[in-house]
This record gives sequence, structure tokens and C-alpha cells, in this order.
Amino acid sequence: QVQLVESGGGLVQAGGSLRLSCAASGSIFSILVMRWYRQAPGKQRDLVAGITSGGSTNYADSVKGRFTISRDNANNTVYLQMNSLKPEDTAVYYCNAVVRVAPRGYEYSYWGQGTQVTVSS
Repeated sequence: QVQLVESGGGLVQAGGSLRLSCAASGSIFSILVMRWYRQAPGKQRDLVAGITSGGSTNYADSVKGRFTISRDNANNTVYLQMNSLKPEDTAVYYCNAVVRVAPRGYEYSYWGQGTQVTVSS
């Protein structure tokens, strides 16, 4: 079993910054990709950013230039640095990891419990 624990959410004024962290633990052989998603009330869960084990990244258009995803492979941790925050960034942010639990094993997708980010105007 694999657990993802997020931290770093909170309340911030528009224009401010927050840094989210997500640490993975458990039966992990390798983590292929780690992603951040967000879900605002009444809306679907959307991809915010992703990063592969090799460091390749992708971002939603709405956060490009403001958010930066990074990863510490040695500690199975992913970060999301969020700058120039806007009220529309308010959402629950979820960490997702695609994990291989054995050298020739299948890949499984795991989710964290979510962390609330609230940006006031």
C-alpha cells in the first residue's frame, strides 16, 4: 500500500504565495509521475501540473508562469510552488502518484487526501 500526505495549504491574499508538499510512502519501487490536481466547489477535478521521474513537466495554461512543480526523487516528494495567487486558484489541491510497486509490477494510481487553498481578494 502507498500513502500520499499533502501539506502546505492555507489562506493567502491575492498576489501571495504558497508551497504545497506531497510525500509518498509505503511499498514503492518507483514513482513514474507525480501530479497536482485541484477541485473547486461544484467543479470537476482538473490537472494543475505534472512531473515525471526524469524531470519533464507540464502545466495547465491557467497556471503557467505562476506555478512551479518540482520533485525530490530520493524522498518521494513533490512540491508545488504557487506564486501570484488569484482568487480563482481557490480549491482543494490533490496530489496524485503513478507508482510501480515491484520491478516488473503493474502501475497503480494513488491519491492524497487533499489540502485546501483559499485565496482572498
